[in-house]
Amino acid sequence: MKRNTFIAHWDKTAPRFLYWYLVARLLVVALFLSGTIVNQIRSATAGSQTLGWLYLLAAVCLIQSLVFPALFSLRHRNKLLLRCQICWDLLFVTALIFLDGGIASHLSFLYIFIIFSVSIFLSRREVFVAASAATILYGGLLDLQYYSMLPVFSTFPANAVSSRAIFYNIFISVIVFYLIAFLSSLLAERLRHSELALKKREIDFEELENLNQIILENIPSGLIIINNAGRVRSFNAGATTITGYYLESIYNRPIGELFPEMIVLEGDEFKTVARGETCLVDKQGNQRPVGFTSSIVRDVSGETLGLLITFQDLSRLKEMEGQLKRADRLAAAGQLAAGMAHEIRNPLASISGSVQLLMEDDKLEQQDRRLMGIVVREAERLNALLTDFLVFARPSPLCYESVDLVELLDELVALVAADERFKDVELQRDYKSALEWYCDRSQLRQALLNLMLNGAEAMEHGGRLICGLDSEVSAVFIEDTGPGIPDAIRDKVFDPFFTTKDSGTGLGLATVHAIVEAHQGRLDLVKVEGGGERFIISMPSPDMAKIGQAV
Repeated sequence: MKRNTFIAHWDKTAPRFLYWYLVARLLVVALFLSGTIVNQIRSATAGSQTLGWLYLLAAVCLIQSLVFPALFSLRHRNKLLLRCQICWDLLFVTALIFLDGGIASHLSFLYIFIIFSVSIFLSRREVFVAASAATILYGGLLDLQYYSMLPVFSTFPANAVSSRAIFYNIFISVIVFYLIAFLSSLLAERLRHSELALKKREIDFEELENLNQIILENIPSGLIIINNAGRVRSFNAGATTITGYYLESIYNRPIGELFPEMIVLEGDEFKTVARGETCLVDKQGNQRPVGFTSSIVRDVSGETLGLLITFQDLSRLKEMEGQLKRADRLAAAGQLAAGMAHEIRNPLASISGSVQLLMEDDKLEQQDRRLMGIVVREAERLNALLTDFLVFARPSPLCYESVDLVELLDELVALVAADERFKDVELQRDYKSALEWYCDRSQLRQALLNLMLNGAEAMEHGGRLICGLDSEVSAVFIEDTGPGIPDAIRDKVFDPFFTTKDSGTGLGLATVHAIVEAHQGRLDLVKVEGGGERFIISMPSPDMAKIGQAV
């Protein structure tokens, strides 16, 4: 069963041996043929007939040595050609022994080379066939010469050889030929098995190397290897995605250009970090938070090759962390607002009601009536503020319905156009396709109205307010051309009661944020090139958005 396996893989393993076999064969043939010819020439008893046959044999061998390698190079039916080559070699050795004296020749050992070569390329059965053929040819030659059916060409005077000596010679040759056939076939099979096992291991190592390379190229984390000088030596695709640099542009540059605050060396030794955070400066010069670990890379002998830095972009994580903190602050502020609203609203209602009753007195002086009117108006304003507090702290349950955002924006634009606060504001629509959301229409209307009012108030000296839709990402945006929001307070604009206005309550944007979160949407604040801000409300769930045809 194993033998068949080796034969099945012959075409994969044989060519390398075949090349060396042809070279070695040519050298052996040239050596022994030329030695025989020289021996015949120097012999005093050598006849011209023997030399003529030797020259003819050399010429035929030269032609054969040129033709067969050319046929082998075509790689067409190599096994058949190899069998023909073995047959030729058996006949050639027999002819050489015959011309060298036959029974008196010492070249019978050349059959061993042929048997050994068969064991390398062919099956064990064919090895024993070659040994049998060598036995038959050699034994037949000796018998024919013994019975004087073939002449004996010898460089030395031939003595009479007994039949016992010939039989003994043939017997020893048979034992040697078959013993060599057995041992060589056994060794050859072991050699083929080792070659196939080695080849399989080489294939496995190659696949493993390719797999490791694929993993390194597709892992989302950034991987950087630096040398003991703190310079970049390796850079994977994940690092390119995070930093914007390619290996060609960052190779051999100091790691401090990417991580200014990271310490990688302590004296002459690498500093390893199990878990840490630092700041990354990307190709655009932007800073972003990253988490990283570092470990020493060693080769198989234990020598230090460099420091491996594995890092991940924490920008999204930090943003989510900020959103959670903001949500906690909103919840705490909402509970406080709800408690204060209830505690204040009741006495405020009593004050307002009492003042209104006093105003019904006909004897009330005009100055007192005017002052009481101020009290009532301020009480109503305070009551409206408390109402906003309660709406923010305890929003009403969502009432879902299909909402046409184009229609809703048109309605809001028409509404604010008549508002005194929008007299110096140019209202602009930016939507080319329809967009429908499945949401609470009244709450979304309130959120968009708050954003429009916020934008108009930010443009004290007038400007342009853009109401737009992005149907590709299912988003609606309100953009203004005001001075923008300073970086120092951008993280606080959605906090309740935070305001930069003298008369603001700080609940407008906080209410918008609460409404969007109730819809499981997303509210983003983006700087506009040239000044201004863009507030983007997006609904990521495809079930909540229906994109219509072009308007």
